[in-house]
Amino acid sequence: MNFTRLTIRKLTPSIGAEIGDVNLSSAISESLLADIRQALLDNLVIFFRNQRLTPEQHKALGRSFGKLHLHPAPLGTLEGHPEIVLIKSDKDSKRIAGDSWHSDVSCDAEPPMGSMLYMTEVPVAGGDTLFADMYAAFDALSDSMQRFLAGLTAIHDGARNYAGRQPDAARGAEFPFAEHPVVRTHPDTGRKALFVNRMFTTRIAQLKPREGDALLEMLFRHIENPDFQCRFRWTPNTLAFWDNRCTQHLALWDYYPQHRYGHRVTIAGDRPFYRP
Repeated sequence: MNFTRLTIRKLTPSIGAEIGDVNLSSAISESLLADIRQALLDNLVIFFRNQRLTPEQHKALGRSFGKLHLHPAPLGTLEGHPEIVLIKSDKDSKRIAGDSWHSDVSCDAEPPMGSMLYMTEVPVAGGDTLFADMYAAFDALSDSMQRFLAGLTAIHDGARNYAGRQPDAARGAEFPFAEHPVVRTHPDTGRKALFVNRMFTTRIAQLKPREGDALLEMLFRHIENPDFQCRFRWTPNTLAFWDNRCTQHLALWDYYPQHRYGHRVTIAGDRPFYRP
């Protein structure tokens, strides 16, 4: 596609691109929004450096792409802005958010369409985020394995990640729990993507536990292949926008005891489906 309003620098041939010549804090025309949406579909995750966004501007940007999603078990939200999840770590942190491969809140019946993470403070070195292309992961499987997976569904359990990580008052809460196709069809591109992840997926509904465990471990390790990935080095005041329907990501915690701080808004999605 010919983008007349954007400059695009691809990080890899299949996933990741830096977008230039856009000020996200200013009014964005419908045609420019359409270009950003297409850039996301083409590159799966896109990055905008040197942005200055207030919380209201950040939320407005997210709403340009859909209704905002409220996280079912946030470790923290910005005061007065329940739609904004705090992403922060410092010398007192025991663990960070996103420290294993995952698709955001895949345990929801309707997992988010995408997320916009705006990082304002980053370590001097380290703290990169890895993103993986789930189209490429599916396409790299044999035809026989693709056909086998197409008939399966998987259980995604929020308790696997959230239980024990919330404040005492929330520890008795019920967490989202859903059954989704192992291979989902992207509603906009029609492409097939793997949709299981280490953070939330607990079992394959149609298989015995030992069979399902072995299959999931194979898929988890397959997803971690660097051939499917891009790695992004953050700078202050950068926004990342990823398509949660066809990517996974992993936040590296190699910068302790340095600190990292940002805001994330998440855009509501729809129920995953498989279409042959």
